[in-house]
Amino acid sequence: MSTQIASRPPSAIHPARRLLRAGCRLLAAGALLAAAGCDYLGLQPISQIEARKESEGRAIGSACRQAGRALEDCYTFNPHMSKAAIFNGWKEMNDYMLQNNLTEVRPEVAPVLPAGRARVEGAPRSAPTDMSAAGQPAKPPARTTLYAAP
Repeated sequence: MSTQIASRPPSAIHPARRLLRAGCRLLAAGALLAAAGCDYLGLQPISQIEARKESEGRAIGSACRQAGRALEDCYTFNPHMSKAAIFNGWKEMNDYMLQNNLTEVRPEVAPVLPAGRARVEGAPRSAPTDMSAAGQPAKPPARTTLYAAP
């Protein structure tokens, strides 16, 4: 008697395994499609990335000028941005504000310091509040904050 080992033809793969393979293929295809539309991977052309950084820097510079911040403060608060882009935005907004007689819009919130910066000890916090004629406390003056270089 000859012993023959029964072998399955390749088309006779177990149905559960076939379903698992199809699911993996579908998952891989979905991940590829999702990654193709994702901007966070950095798969854009370098020219597009540079154009976005330039426009962000100009927007930051414009906002700093409108808020009445000095150009150096703008550089300090945004060290990751190009100084040239910030300057261009600041200058464009300055010209626009002078041309249209616009005034600065002072921010209500103090800026957050970037990492590595510290408040100078002994800097004046704020002046004591006076009472106005109506008996209500007067609005305190704007805070003056001095920053130390790293």
